Amino acid sequence: MTVWDRPEPPTRPVPLDRERIVAAAVALADEGGLEAVSLRKVAARLNAGPMRLYGYLATKEELFDLMVDEVQAEILPEERPGDWREALRLLAHGTRRTALRHEWLADLLGGRPSLGPNGLAVAEATLAAFDGLAGIDTAMRAVETVGAYCTGAIRREIANLRAERVTGLSKQDWQRARGPYMTSMLATGRFPALSKAVYDGADVDAESSFTTGLDWVLDAVAAKLTRAPA
Repeated sequence: MTVWDRPEPPTRPVPLDRERIVAAAVALADEGGLEAVSLRKVAARLNAGPMRLYGYLATKEELFDLMVDEVQAEILPEERPGDWREALRLLAHGTRRTALRHEWLADLLGGRPSLGPNGLAVAEATLAAFDGLAGIDTAMRAVETVGAYCTGAIRREIANLRAERVTGLSKQDWQRARGPYMTSMLATGRFPALSKAVYDGADVDAESSFTTGLDWVLDAVAAKLTRAPA
């Protein structure tokens, strides 16, 4: 039985339900990451005894499942676009924005699929974008490819944001601090391609980089699409 199938217990003595439990857990994770979330800490936030939460959840992993499903509601666009590229683009950018609001989500992306109602709705919207354009196997490989790109790009961006907070150095400050070392290494002539990237490459922000990479992935998907048989 999944956490979504299991009935909720009575709410007394302190009113509780999964919605309040998940909201408290999401707030804790937004403040301090997944390491700040435990059944004990969630119970304390709700002024309830820790054992009461086990009537609603069997494990912390179930709590994480509920948290992921809760924030996945923020990914879905209000209306379904008619074009498959626009549909996947909106879902990808929605995932990125949601992960930037809830950085802990990046740590839970890329594993087994979310089976909650919002997770299933996101999966449905993603696959439905290919209706009439490709067979189901092609559509699934396309979804996996776009998802893998989004997960990697989002995790890299959030890792950089976390590094800024931990070190107290912005990207520019970090580059300046290591500038003399990089200059001396590139001056050896052993790294010509890297040297060209450092001195001649354009410096783009994270959103522009994400958008460009996503467009390239969608171009590759477009090349593989075949009209489904009538």
